[in-house]
Amino acid sequence: MSFSAAVKRELAEMIPEDSELFSAELQGLLLYGAKLTETDGGAVLRVLGESEESTKKYFTFIKKTDRIKTDFAITIQHPNGKTKSYSAVLAREDAAVLLESAGLGYEDGEFEIGRKSEQKLSGEEERRAFLRGVFLAAGSISDPARFYHLEFVCPDETKAWYLKLLLSALDATAGVVQRKGHYVVYVKDSDDIVNLLGRMGASRALLALEEIRVLKDMRNRVNRTVNCETANLQKTVAAALKQRKDIEYIRDAEGFDDLPSALAEMAEIRLEYPDMSLKELGARLNPPVGKSGVNHRLRKLSEYADELRGKRKEG
Repeated sequence: MSFSAAVKRELAEMIPEDSELFSAELQGLLLYGAKLTETDGGAVLRVLGESEESTKKYFTFIKKTDRIKTDFAITIQHPNGKTKSYSAVLAREDAAVLLESAGLGYEDGEFEIGRKSEQKLSGEEERRAFLRGVFLAAGSISDPARFYHLEFVCPDETKAWYLKLLLSALDATAGVVQRKGHYVVYVKDSDDIVNLLGRMGASRALLALEEIRVLKDMRNRVNRTVNCETANLQKTVAAALKQRKDIEYIRDAEGFDDLPSALAEMAEIRLEYPDMSLKELGARLNPPVGKSGVNHRLRKLSEYADELRGKRKEG
């Protein structure tokens, strides 16, 4: 099972007892994942669902909606051979009750946002319930082990921007992009995704994502440390090679007899122990000196080697 399917299964298990939260979640489900078409015999509610858990919740909510008493049959179609389409024929009065319960209107088969819609989302708990419904209807989330990406494929531009504003009210930064004729609201920041999972009530998914985040963070830290140590080692090796070449040049060009005694001793120690660190080299000098003192002497030797090279070019 994909991570996205696991999140939807978890959210589908939650049936709010509070009537206001029930209505808010029903609103999200219908507004972002269903169409209602009037017929001579009543009304047909059609749901496009990628997961059976999400689709079952639509009809569970309909059955639990107050004052909907008429039994209805669910039919399943495969309009494009891949995506299942679930339909239920409702009595006309039951369709009206459903719209009233969710605080929605509709036109040309599309559910519409209205004043009643916004009134039902006046509190944070209601907005959380609404978001849960929207995610079940139109949301998906990538495998966080690969990358962080949560998105909602919205029926139209108005609903996309409406959702973006709601996510902003829930402290999440979202973008809107048009893709293949749809408007997609997306969230890429891992902190925002964790925040939204928590607000929707997907606690199991949140814990799984946090565990993945910790592992990825530890792996990244280890990689950064290794890369940093490797880079430092490469610099140290390159510096040691240059120091040895400079000292060998001095030795072959003029020898060490004319060097100050401290530099001559340093040159001989470096040639004798080419792999030693600055600290180890300093311990072998008489008297011993620290890393900064060793570095200073080696720099003087390199400068002297450059002077000799310059004189040879001039000559």
